[in-house]
Amino acid sequence: MRSTRRRGGALLMVLWLSAALSAIAFSVALKVRTEMGRAETSMEGLRAYYLACGAADRALNYMTYGPGARAEGGRPQFWEPGVPLLVFNFPGGVAMVEVIPESSRLSVNRASPEEIFRLLIALGLPPEEAGQVSGAILHWRGQGGGQLDSIYLSRTPSFRAPHASLEQIEELMSVAGITPELFHGGYTRTAEGALMPRSGLRDCLTVWSAGNSPLDINTTDPAVMLALGAPPQGVEALVNLRSRSPIPPVQRGEASALLGPAAGRFGIGGTELTYTLRATARLRRQDGRLSDLRRSVALTVQLLPMSQPGGYRILAWHDNAAGRELFNVWPE
Repeated sequence: MRSTRRRGGALLMVLWLSAALSAIAFSVALKVRTEMGRAETSMEGLRAYYLACGAADRALNYMTYGPGARAEGGRPQFWEPGVPLLVFNFPGGVAMVEVIPESSRLSVNRASPEEIFRLLIALGLPPEEAGQVSGAILHWRGQGGGQLDSIYLSRTPSFRAPHASLEQIEELMSVAGITPELFHGGYTRTAEGALMPRSGLRDCLTVWSAGNSPLDINTTDPAVMLALGAPPQGVEALVNLRSRSPIPPVQRGEASALLGPAAGRFGIGGTELTYTLRATARLRRQDGRLSDLRRSVALTVQLLPMSQPGGYRILAWHDNAAGRELFNVWPE
């Protein structure tokens, strides 16, 4: 009887030990699988990043080449002003480069108080807060004083508002009332539960534009259209129209009609020589489909006359330029 109990106790101990070892093995296997997946995603992201960098460099070269020999249908072989999108097929994936004229954004130094106020409303601020933030922006660039100066001086570290034109758009992050979410944008959830990117001030304002050029219909942010007085229904229709394919010059009249009283402020392409190139890359999988992972980079470049060496000057570079994609023309 005692021998039977000992054998039963030993068997129970073996069973408990087996269960413990199985749990440890399962935990180790799960951790290894998780780390392998994380490493694979990180490697895929790095490859997509370099693919986006290569696409941005190629697009910049295309812009310095000029139109080149015309392809079938009169399209430029490389690039010409008014072309908002370049698509590059690489052996390892596909990259889209959005060519955004800086004149497609409102000049933060020249926009009227009403335009700044309506822009903040379009970005989701309540009217009272929008009035306070617009007043703070005007104060920063040289209009007004008083209480805001004391607010900046009371911060740690303290500083003074320059009361002059902004030299970099990132200066807005120091303006009273502007949060990182308001500046960078964020995401909103649709009724179906999907996450949609939401624009920020950096997508709508610029320091590189003189502020007196027509805004590009293909690349102007919807919030800027609303700030200029375009009707919401027309803005929604225009965004849906251009997302399927860039609007060509022959459809300018049809597209402008959607903007109502603001139509006179818009055109096709940019008349200034400063552009932001936003390159987004997706890798191609072994089955030929594109990966869902996206990496984006952006650079702001000023094109120079051909008489000057180099042909361009890079003003800014952003390693992570995720944002709203203007066009949904990915090949599948």
